Amino acid sequence: MASRDGKRLAGKVALITGGSRGIGKAIALAYAREGGRVFICGRKERDLDLAAGQIRALGGEVAWGAADVSRVEDVTRLTERVRRVYGTVHILVNNASILGPREPIVNYPLPSWEEVLRINLTGIFLVTKEVLKMMMSQREGSIINISSGVGRIGKARWGAYAASKFGVEGLTQVVAEEVKEWGIRANAVNPGGTRTSMRAEAYPEEDPGTLPSPEEITEVFLYLASAASHGITGKSFDARDWLRQSH
Repeated sequence: MASRDGKRLAGKVALITGGSRGIGKAIALAYAREGGRVFICGRKERDLDLAAGQIRALGGEVAWGAADVSRVEDVTRLTERVRRVYGTVHILVNNASILGPREPIVNYPLPSWEEVLRINLTGIFLVTKEVLKMMMSQREGSIINISSGVGRIGKARWGAYAASKFGVEGLTQVVAEEVKEWGIRANAVNPGGTRTSMRAEAYPEEDPGTLPSPEEITEVFLYLASAASHGITGKSFDARDWLRQSH
């Protein structure tokens, strides 16, 4: 992995929010394997340090910074650090999110509602807004937003999480229309049921062994980050369906 010859993301810089575990970490590892220089962020420094160690152990290039994407000052500090370390961002994966309580709307606590929307939707807005300034100046970029099946068809007791993911789908389409003339594309990906801690929290009765691991669904994220998806923008992908169709 020290040589980037023939790597799909050679010379590219990727910023991945929520990159210290689960799907975010799997994407970061996949990008590093393909020659990308990776910057991961999350809220827990220890988790970020451990994830960065795993990437370096495989020969990947990685940096990290702790940040709460729902806080303007954190996002400003984060993007300034990425610029100092790598100079720019070519790929942004907006993965950071929280589940929130699984309660019916009639009982849903307002503080939880506001927190979920602030992290899952406003966070994407804040990070995207800052990263777009770099992407527009270089007239190149790929933004990949993590969505959900309940962000397309609402289901009972998914409350703010579902509402936030509907918002992610809409925001993705808005951004795609606004920046396509700069050569920037924006797409959403629904990972589907995946073996993560958030999935286990949402479905405690489910056998995680029946689900694919995060590493098994990274190919669609590589496709959207690479030149192979040139011109593809404003779309919403299902990771599992895409994998079936591409093989």
